[in-house]
Amino acid sequence: MSVNLDAVVSKLLLSPTHNRAAPYSEEEQVPTFTRQSRLDAHEMTSGVPSRTVKTRGARSTSCKAEELSEEEVVHLVMESRKLFMSQPMLIEIEAPVKMCGDVHGQYHDLLRLFDLGGYPPESNYIFLGDYVDRGEQSLETICLLLAYKLKFPDNFFLLRGNHETSSINRIYGFFDECKRRYSVKLWKLFTDTFNCMPVAGLVDDRILCMHGGLSPELRNLDQIRRILRPTDVPDTGLVCDLLWSDPGEDGLVGWGENDRGVSWTFGEDVVNHITKVCDLDLICRAHQVVDEGYQFFAKRKLVTVFSAPNYCGEFNNAGAFLCVDENLKCSIVQIRPTYNVDVFY
Repeated sequence: MSVNLDAVVSKLLLSPTHNRAAPYSEEEQVPTFTRQSRLDAHEMTSGVPSRTVKTRGARSTSCKAEELSEEEVVHLVMESRKLFMSQPMLIEIEAPVKMCGDVHGQYHDLLRLFDLGGYPPESNYIFLGDYVDRGEQSLETICLLLAYKLKFPDNFFLLRGNHETSSINRIYGFFDECKRRYSVKLWKLFTDTFNCMPVAGLVDDRILCMHGGLSPELRNLDQIRRILRPTDVPDTGLVCDLLWSDPGEDGLVGWGENDRGVSWTFGEDVVNHITKVCDLDLICRAHQVVDEGYQFFAKRKLVTVFSAPNYCGEFNNAGAFLCVDENLKCSIVQIRPTYNVDVFY
């Protein structure tokens, strides 16, 4: 089946969920984004001919909002699998780039992220995993991200998170959403594609990023490059740790037990050792809810970014993403749960 990616993106950008993502506070004087304005932004940045039409006595309208067909979703999943397998396990990219943490099916907040950061290919992106589960719209979230990956394979990157594995998303919502809206077969296709995703990224040889964190087994970056795919996430070892480990409490030296019951926590000394051995300036990871959407560790040699504001409707946390310019200068953009937006340089 031949699928028009621009048509797929247009359908997704016309999702009624936009009503939950706008407007912003008038006091902040931040532009209001609508389904139409987001579609216009996509068409402008992608060079797609506008679908907007005008009728006498009516406002501008565009194509009607509709759900993706299962055939369209299958196409995204299958073609993405091929693309992931054609690219390395350690993605090496050049700045400028925006690094984004967990989004967890919060599709309306993913759209707000693009409102702030720019719609591809206006900006380059690397997402650090955990696209599905928890939120109400995992399918829209992962489908839009896969569509952008296919449209802009060298400017848009998706790493694997611990929820991009069947043993986890079978329990926390994605399986049920696939079964309810499409089929169990589609969920199995997603599982096969998730098993082919890269697990780490390297920006200009200086910034290492992954979903979880470091591993006692990690001695050099070639170990990541040599990981074979497709692969499930094992209970222990390098792949497990890259997707599951966390920075430890202040004062931890070396490695400690992880309250998750999986992988490890690591101390500041571990971060210092890896950055020195691998000649890195920064490690960027996701995986943990943090109040401000970002949190530094090890004297700013490691940063956690989490891009789902008001996670699960319970935490009242901000979301954030990291902007790295062409000189590797970093800034943080926050996404407030109150829909107010602050930028920190």
